[in-house]
Amino acid sequence: MAKSKIEYVCQSCGAASPKWSGQCGDCGAWNSLVETQAAPRGARAGGISGTASGRVQRLREVSAEQTPRLATGLPEVDRVFGGGVVPGGVCLLGGDPGIGKSTLLLQVLSALQDRSSTLYVTGEESLAQVHLRAQRLGLRNLDVPVLAETSVEQILAQLAQLKPAFVVVDSVQTLYTEALEPAPGSVSQLRESAAQLVRHAKAHQTAIVLVGHVTKDGAIAGPRVLEHMVDTVLYFEHDPGSRYRIVRAIKNRFGAVNELGVFAMTDAGLKEVSNPSALFLSRHGDPVPGSVITVARQGSRPLLVEVQALVDRSLAGSPRRVTLGLENNRLNMLLAVLHRHGGIALSDQDVYANVVGGMRIHETAADLPLLMAALSSFRSRPWPGDTVVFGEVGLAGEVRPVAGGEERLAEAAKQGFRRAIVPEGNRPRRGAKLDLEIEAVGRLSQALERL
Repeated sequence: MAKSKIEYVCQSCGAASPKWSGQCGDCGAWNSLVETQAAPRGARAGGISGTASGRVQRLREVSAEQTPRLATGLPEVDRVFGGGVVPGGVCLLGGDPGIGKSTLLLQVLSALQDRSSTLYVTGEESLAQVHLRAQRLGLRNLDVPVLAETSVEQILAQLAQLKPAFVVVDSVQTLYTEALEPAPGSVSQLRESAAQLVRHAKAHQTAIVLVGHVTKDGAIAGPRVLEHMVDTVLYFEHDPGSRYRIVRAIKNRFGAVNELGVFAMTDAGLKEVSNPSALFLSRHGDPVPGSVITVARQGSRPLLVEVQALVDRSLAGSPRRVTLGLENNRLNMLLAVLHRHGGIALSDQDVYANVVGGMRIHETAADLPLLMAALSSFRSRPWPGDTVVFGEVGLAGEVRPVAGGEERLAEAAKQGFRRAIVPEGNRPRRGAKLDLEIEAVGRLSQALERL
């Protein structure tokens, strides 16, 4: 019997090497090469384009008919997918255990069953357990086809027979292909099983959602190449102790990245939150020092969030800088700008910054409200409760414009705010009908005068 070929696969980038080394030669990751059995030639043959001909075509000759998206019936889910599920698209959904991945997908399948053919493939639970969950959730439609199977070949045979339009595979770490010997969950099994499902999705225009386990660091378990193979990568996020869940699009070939959907976990499953801005606002009875409302942009959605800061005299040799939901290094940089261009030194003060509701802000629009909140707490002077602030602060003390200014102002007016301090470059165009008093500033010193 011929000896099985062994290769070493990088868990970060998926590159294969004939022998082990401490560092991957492609991506430079250390201690990421894992011994695995090489896939046979037949398993590796074929691409994922779904075309029978390999003839070279000019771009203008390629047929690009606009395929209508499949609406799930849940607007928050459709938003994360970029307007609905794309036929032939493959999505990878990751999240912590028990966060609600299977619950949400079972609700989607139940809502879709009346309008399209679906299939739920479970590799971790029995069919009886899936039925009990559906009863507990009170799903109105229990006609969803379910299949308890972990063999990729058997799953593909059922897909060829049933021809469903939307398929959920829970989870990809339990799948295995008979062409390889390693156990399910190994690097080679994950890569080859996902590749076969992707090829089927592209060839038969079937939308497939793969549920993925996550490691203790929060990343999806398995080789990083798994995220490159799929079209969409979604992550479940939540604040421990909170009943709210956020589904964020990390990668999306058919829509905006960083798009998010907000849900609330209840006894009857995940319920959509129609007004997410209300989750991230404290709505104090009276204005309090250190609290400023800003408009953060998550994908194509503007959300009102509350940025809080607490400035207190430091009792230690080196003052503390602690942030939750914001970048800590950016806070240090902004405090230096405040000292240099605002004449206000906080070098002997502890500064704590937080975004209410567990939201994480990765954009620069929170620069100006963060400084306003810190100064408000330092001076013990509350910021007006009907005013929103956004803008990027540069190292030269300038206030730079941010993307989507008018959409942010429209969301603020919708939520009942009456005043906004924005960068000069985000001043609304003439003719824009906004029920807001706009104050545009070009320098940090001008914004400080408002406080």
